[in-house]
Amino acid sequence: MSKKLDALVKNLETIPVAVIHAAFDEDPHTVAIIDLSKTLSTDEMLEKAFMLTNSIESAWWTNKGVTKMFDGKSCRSTSVGDMVLIGTEKYKCEAAGWSKLAWTKPAHEWNKVSHHEPKVWN
Repeated sequence: MSKKLDALVKNLETIPVAVIHAAFDEDPHTVAIIDLSKTLSTDEMLEKAFMLTNSIESAWWTNKGVTKMFDGKSCRSTSVGDMVLIGTEKYKCEAAGWSKLAWTKPAHEWNKVSHHEPKVWN
């Protein structure tokens, strides 16, 4: 197949899943994007993302289908407290399994936030 057709087929068959590290009082940051089959269930996607971002026999970022999103030479494995984003749904890694995180509506509407001109001091 051509490169364009390969890319189209990949887009139709897979979903990009983001792995976000936030455990150990870290600021949340995306460490990996993993292309997973759309045929997998949510639970299967979560477990696959966890497995692919854990170093078992080699560094996890060398695993097939994993795109490294962190700076530097290394990154810790995914752990309890880290998150996975599938589409618009975010899940938190728990001691046993995963919990779905609820989206929280902001306390204000952005279009109602007033814009103030900077004060000029003479």
